Amino acid sequence: MNEEELKKKLSPEAYHVLRQAGTEVQFSGEYVRTKERGMYRCAACGAQLFSSDAKFNSGTGWPSFDEALPGAVELRDDSSLGIRRTEVKCKNCGSHLGHVFDDGPKETTGKRYCINSVCLDLQK
Repeated sequence: MNEEELKKKLSPEAYHVLRQAGTEVQFSGEYVRTKERGMYRCAACGAQLFSSDAKFNSGTGWPSFDEALPGAVELRDDSSLGIRRTEVKCKNCGSHLGHVFDDGPKETTGKRYCINSVCLDLQK
């Protein structure tokens, strides 16, 4: 799917976050509090990214997962705000999803994939 097709498919907010590395407003996203089971897919291309089994309540205001599906995401260094972070991108289409941090549940992976709701589509 090219950029023009994505602009037509996605809401302006989703396009801004997914394709221009924006961030949705904290606690505003559809999936922040949901506990529904299923598979979270990339809103841009439909690739499977996260299982609901990996979702946890981090209290940060964005959906959080302790792991991505194997081979589903790509990690890149990001110092765009003057601080060092690790960006999470969809490996299939290259869309920005959020960031990953090392402050997740210690009893599992220790990772917190902090993902924008607008980047996700939950398939129940």
